[in-house]
Amino acid sequence: MPSALRWILYPLLLIAGLAGIGIALVAIVLALAYPNLPSLEALTDYQPKIPLRVFSADGALIGEFGEERRAVVHIADVPDVMKQAILSAEDERFYQHGGIDTLGVLRAAYSNIIGGGKRQGASTITQQVARNFFLSAEKTYTRKLYEVLLSFKIEANLSKDQILELYLNQIFLGQRAYGFAAASQIYFGKPLKSLTAAEAAMLAGLPKAPSAYNPVINPKRARLRQQYVLRRMHELNYLDDAQYEAALKQPLVVKRDASEFSVHAEYVAEMARQMAVERFPQDAYTRGLRVYTTILKADQDAAWNAVRRNVFDYDRRHGYRGAESYVDMREVKSDQDELLDELLQDVSDADDLHPAIVLEASPKLVRAYRRGGEIVSIAGDGLKFAARMLDDKAPPNKSLKRGALIRVLQDDKGGWQIAQMPEVESAFLSADPQTGAIRALVGGVDFNRSKFNHVTQAWRQPGSSFKPFIYSASLEKGFTPATIVDDAPLVFPASVTGSQAWEPKNYDGKYEGPMTLRTGLAKSKNMVSIRVLQAIGVQYAQDYITRFGFDADKHPPYLTMALGAGSVTPWQMVSGYAIFANGGYRVTPFIVSEIRDEKNHVLAQAQPTVAGNDDKRAIDARNAYVMDSLLRDVTIYGTAARASATLKRHDLAGKTGTTNEHVDSWFCGYQHTVVGCSWIGFDQPKNLGNNETGGTAALPAWINYMSRVLKNVPESFMSQPDGLVAVDTPGRGKGPAKEFFYKENVPAAPPTDAPTGDNSPAVD
Repeated sequence: MPSALRWILYPLLLIAGLAGIGIALVAIVLALAYPNLPSLEALTDYQPKIPLRVFSADGALIGEFGEERRAVVHIADVPDVMKQAILSAEDERFYQHGGIDTLGVLRAAYSNIIGGGKRQGASTITQQVARNFFLSAEKTYTRKLYEVLLSFKIEANLSKDQILELYLNQIFLGQRAYGFAAASQIYFGKPLKSLTAAEAAMLAGLPKAPSAYNPVINPKRARLRQQYVLRRMHELNYLDDAQYEAALKQPLVVKRDASEFSVHAEYVAEMARQMAVERFPQDAYTRGLRVYTTILKADQDAAWNAVRRNVFDYDRRHGYRGAESYVDMREVKSDQDELLDELLQDVSDADDLHPAIVLEASPKLVRAYRRGGEIVSIAGDGLKFAARMLDDKAPPNKSLKRGALIRVLQDDKGGWQIAQMPEVESAFLSADPQTGAIRALVGGVDFNRSKFNHVTQAWRQPGSSFKPFIYSASLEKGFTPATIVDDAPLVFPASVTGSQAWEPKNYDGKYEGPMTLRTGLAKSKNMVSIRVLQAIGVQYAQDYITRFGFDADKHPPYLTMALGAGSVTPWQMVSGYAIFANGGYRVTPFIVSEIRDEKNHVLAQAQPTVAGNDDKRAIDARNAYVMDSLLRDVTIYGTAARASATLKRHDLAGKTGTTNEHVDSWFCGYQHTVVGCSWIGFDQPKNLGNNETGGTAALPAWINYMSRVLKNVPESFMSQPDGLVAVDTPGRGKGPAKEFFYKENVPAAPPTDAPTGDNSPAVD
């Protein structure tokens, strides 16, 4: 053999031999490793951790709890634009390769060599499925080998669509979102089927690095990644030129408050969560439980909007407090500096109250930076609320200047105005008086600020809103609406009170002499209430109020009980007023109607008591009817006359309440189809301000709510029960009318009301 030929042949034989040895080694490794690969049961019998979900009675999602926020979706329900975006970003040859994209590996290797370092990866979607389900995140050759082998095994046992479906549902996408269906709701507040190409591209860019490309935390980097995905979609002909340009220009509205729910019912969701965990402690967060509450979406929206509007109105009445704080602007180089987003990173939105950093401020114009790069300009009416913090005399630690952290609010016309986070708290609760089913519950102004549920946890003094229960007790002791009680000053010496002298007063400091019980309640005369309680006995009254669900030990047997000096919750007040509304029956408020499992089987169901069952009667039907009549007068010519005047109906009943020093303000009332209670006050009790009575500070939220839920509800009135006699009597309210008496209490002659001055609405 010629020497030249040998020099060519020997290296070839050496290479062939080494290749053979390599193939043999690979074959041995495969023979040993492949049989030891894990079973694919985790894929073929996919059982993802599905969170606990809470719904309104009409099916709106109001809460979700679990380490993994996930919504499982079938591949057939995934829109093409989402699939195309994922393939463009992660694995364009997914439907062509067998689990390992050799062309992709070669292309990535070439790019990395040319680029002088590691620039590209080449993991396929199948490899990511193998890694996510079976392997750790460690970067070793052994782990990579198992990943490759598992990919081959997966491809041999599952179809491409099955693999893609697993990937779509399992991949982590930031914000505790697992799977694209969950991410779509969390980031954009919409289902997958409603995504645009621009939104789909944003989500498809997340798997590469969920934290780095999170549009909430890093909006600018997320935007760059989205543009890359859109460009790949265009290059792969998933988008034509016009679609590509339109997608690039589409402004994205990313939800930044971490709430993907269309209904503000955070306190309701938390109550439902606690009940579910108490009932199913082992797997409440992973088995896909569905908790259905009694609240109605329209009612909850009405209640939340009513509370927010009322609190904002109260806040504006008491003036702007100035900047929340100040940030260090020395390193900020421009109005679009990324540092501005970092400075806002730990400041949460409060729904429509957005945090912003002042870039420049003058009495005529404020420019401020909102998270995500938006510059808002505020002028004219938008500055009126904060005007005093823009002049030279403003306190240095509260004035609006560059670096000030403020809140901005968009008005109905799209303009911006300066606002502030309210310090005051508020609560609202409404229920069906026939069953006790809660229709709406707002436990506070902002759940993210305070998880404390003021509806169920806040024990506050009810003030005059408690008087109806004392008056109801008096009817059982022989009082009638026409009974004359003297509205005159009272003084109780220390020898009577056992401590110090007590000299109670009417709210307005005025005393009008003898008047009927009806007028005394309508005008909320404290002296009348005290004399009534004195007459019936405090021990009797303390026992009587337990019929309405109140705790006797929270209402000590003293005359101060007549002024609402005990402790109640809004939950108790709604329960108590429901008895007046439904004709005298005790119903138990409840907020969860049923709990279902992941297969929609009912696991637990409420068994409400319904008004009409005599076993649940709390007060005599005649008592309820007379109290309804008295409480309607409160809303017609009494301290809550604003209610009937605004809503233009006469079937409303209720009572205002204001405690000493204006610490708590209430209005509790009803129409026969719905009972509601509104409260406002500070967590650390302090004066709400002069004239912040129940009729001023609490009633507007109740009116706002009722204006919506009663919009198409006709007027209705309670039927007069047996055992009552109606007698013509002059002087009631604004003219002659009938007065009601128990048959055994009918007077020999028609009573007349004592003069009470003019009939203008009273205050309390």
